[in-house]
Amino acid sequence: MAALDLTPFPLVQMHPIANGRNEWVALGLDLRAQSGNADALPLLFGSPDLLAAIAPLDCVLQLDGPAQLPLPLLKQLPTQRVVLAIAAASLAQDAAPRQLAALQEEGYRILLDGALPPGVARPATLRAVALDCGAGLPPPGQLLALFGPHLAYGLPDQRAMQACEKAGFAWFAGAYLERCCPAAGSGASELPTRRRLLGLLALLARDADSRELETLLKQDPVLSWHLLKLVNSAAFALNTQITGFAQAIALLGRRQLQRWLQLLLYARTDAEGPLNPLLPQAALRAARLEVLCKMDGGDRDEQDLAFMTGAFSLLDHLLDMQMADIVGDLCLPSHVEAALLQREGVLGARLRLMEGGAAHAQALAAAGVDAGSWWRSQLHAYHWAIQVGRNV
Repeated sequence: MAALDLTPFPLVQMHPIANGRNEWVALGLDLRAQSGNADALPLLFGSPDLLAAIAPLDCVLQLDGPAQLPLPLLKQLPTQRVVLAIAAASLAQDAAPRQLAALQEEGYRILLDGALPPGVARPATLRAVALDCGAGLPPPGQLLALFGPHLAYGLPDQRAMQACEKAGFAWFAGAYLERCCPAAGSGASELPTRRRLLGLLALLARDADSRELETLLKQDPVLSWHLLKLVNSAAFALNTQITGFAQAIALLGRRQLQRWLQLLLYARTDAEGPLNPLLPQAALRAARLEVLCKMDGGDRDEQDLAFMTGAFSLLDHLLDMQMADIVGDLCLPSHVEAALLQREGVLGARLRLMEGGAAHAQALAAAGVDAGSWWRSQLHAYHWAIQVGRNV
């Protein structure tokens, strides 16, 4: 992708949109006036980088109204890749229904976002909706009479997501994707699995011998299955099927093996079950911290530690444990431990930015990042996380 040389870049935050199986189907951009990004559209789409980075996913643009889309800009928004979530309140404006009809005729998919204004009827052709469900949940079956897919966003937890699914929504976004139920449960039957997992983390952290990794992998059928599935996936495009751990370790190499295992720790579902939503989120954080470290001039070892910090930053949710109990036995470098436990130092400040939604100039300065670099790191990280989600 071509580099964006834009220091005063708008601080637009992307967010993943998933289906009921936790697979990312689109990425959302909030470009409404309340987000402070209403004027960012021409700059965001003035380069091919955005849509290239998130391919093959769709891009959902949340807008205040169709007036935000002048004709010159529309020519830069491919109808097959862009979904328009238009505030339903804009239908109170006389020209809006006609403008929305024209957008549909051009081939754009449109979601009516929010409640209709009093006395305004829904246009018959607009049969998909978006709704902020953070303040309240819709009743079951509410959307069965409308075509979709419908988008529920602002979802705080898994319970809210499941309630929206029962109401008829098929696309979901919100903090629930980083707060899923732990994959490794908390019952006594899960203690051996948890111990193996923590043991593997310790081996990775101290750069253990490949034979030690192979021995522990053989004790965990689920993680082993994911590793072999990965190395035989399209991501590696091999002509020979890999059937053994020694082959997999030799193929990946020590550095890549450690990185993939750090992410595969989150892939603890059976072959038929849904994707663990923490997996692409961990990949996103890891890739973003790594590329920011590289932009700073960090060497290969520093980049590896930055990647590890991002990959490990959701382990407390995965294992349903306190982070202090997890890192206590890993013997991590002090700055990595400080980032994971207290969000201190440069890595900690950048993790805090990722967790806090939209960034602002003061927080970026504290993290040692300019707006243009923050945007480039976001594109790079989403590109990587999308590939991880599709290949694991």
